[in-house]
Amino acid sequence: MTAVAESIHTLADLSAWTFPGVALAVVGHPIAHSLSPVIHNAALAELARTEPRYRDWRYFKFDIAPGDLPAALAAFHRLNFRGLNLTVPHKSLVVEHLTKSDPFVRAAGAANTLTYFEDGWHGANTDGYGLTTSLQQELGAALAGSSVILLGAGGAARGAAVECLRARCASLWIGNRTAASLATLLTELQPIAGSTDLHGFDLANPPAGLPAGAIVINATSLGLAVTDPAPIDLKRIPKPGRVLDMIYRPPQTALLRQAAELGLPHANGLAMLVHQGARSLELWSGATAPVAVMQAAALAALNPPAA
Repeated sequence: MTAVAESIHTLADLSAWTFPGVALAVVGHPIAHSLSPVIHNAALAELARTEPRYRDWRYFKFDIAPGDLPAALAAFHRLNFRGLNLTVPHKSLVVEHLTKSDPFVRAAGAANTLTYFEDGWHGANTDGYGLTTSLQQELGAALAGSSVILLGAGGAARGAAVECLRARCASLWIGNRTAASLATLLTELQPIAGSTDLHGFDLANPPAGLPAGAIVINATSLGLAVTDPAPIDLKRIPKPGRVLDMIYRPPQTALLRQAAELGLPHANGLAMLVHQGARSLELWSGATAPVAVMQAAALAALNPPAA
């Protein structure tokens, strides 16, 4: 059972898909690093202990290239998958394929959670909840009233930016290497910025005016490969207050290594993954997700016992 859930499936597998139970999945490209099947299948096993209907629920992993996303979404819907999680690079790409979306998705232009309905996929974004909960749990930090330096302008960054603005952070500085993507994001965020000071900057050339004591959040994919450099040199920022890297595998990226060297409070994205996943599972099932079980399963997967 576990081996099946941990296999990496592709679009081709959907043409002969025969799973008889209730199927859920995470969809990304790449996807090998994802712990979502580990945490969700652990949660489903725990729910099945007291509620038999969850015994035939399984969560799978699919590697779907961006160009294949429309075909994959149609196939998942035809096969009655109950729900999907979206990760890099699909969070923004999926929005145009939704028949309905919540206000957070419309504001962020990104969805990470899809739920099956007869008329199509309904989208939600649980990343904001995962972000605020993990910041509080791991770093004792709150977005409200804080200065935030957000790295990236893709789907993950969009969700984080909207959450920062909704929480009324004091200022939000978004850094990205592609000027056009950054400009588009800033334009889309301006209507909901309210009293928050909203700025953009080139990650390759951080400005001198970045705020001191800020919460630094990495929402880029730099760090997924162990050889990746940090998206920014933390020494170019007036002493940050805290550093959160959304990446959780590997558990320590170059950015987090530098944060440790500088003595800065820091955390990876594991708690964020667990909490956004828990909220997704609750949307699909209506049950209260066993967060502690999901957290333990994630930690066990990242720290397997020595042979």
